Amino acid sequence: MFQYEKAWQDARARIAAAARACARDPAAIRLLAVSKAHPAEAVRALHALGQRAFGENYVQEALAKMDALADLRDVEWHLIGPLQSNKTAAVAARFSWVHTVDREKVARRLSAARPPALPPLEVCVQVNISAEPGKSGVVPGDALALAQQVAALPRLRLRGFMGIAEATADRARQRAQFRVLGECAAACRAAGLAVDTLSMGMSADLEAAVAEGATLVRLGTALFGERATGVPAF
Repeated sequence: MFQYEKAWQDARARIAAAARACARDPAAIRLLAVSKAHPAEAVRALHALGQRAFGENYVQEALAKMDALADLRDVEWHLIGPLQSNKTAAVAARFSWVHTVDREKVARRLSAARPPALPPLEVCVQVNISAEPGKSGVVPGDALALAQQVAALPRLRLRGFMGIAEATADRARQRAQFRVLGECAAACRAAGLAVDTLSMGMSADLEAAVAEGATLVRLGTALFGERATGVPAF
């Protein structure tokens, strides 16, 4: 428990320091603990400390953890990995948030599958802010159109945008890419859509993300330590 407690407190302090450095309120920035590739016991340990929002990349892995932690009624599960059309029913039924909607087909399937007894599914449109080939997300120029399509669906609630900057130590380059996501949100607001979430920033670049307006940062390595070789680290 001590291992997780220190890491959790350090991560929260790091977010707060990043917020103060750009004259932002630390309370306006949420921490999403990225628990992919870590056991349910690690989630339980952070939950005991007060963490409630957890991010998973792989649907089947997440569902197994949900079942193992079914006694924790207030966990907020976020899907932050690519979503295949054939997994939308399970995701719509079990997750609270999906950060990776990048096409209308997936949005429509999520809306149709969301159980009426549950509140609308919280959705972020994923944008390829780094313009890297093969990376998921719509191009920035298509972000508003997809956001409008999501906002029109009855069982979804558009919250904002998610983006992943390229792996670089160049802080100015990081900030320029995160700024694209803020511009997408500004375009939405200008079009009359209420968005309040910028899901951006990970363990290696959260300071740049916070400086550009992140409201939710996704931290894995900073909380849980390194993963096995070959597993990408958030």
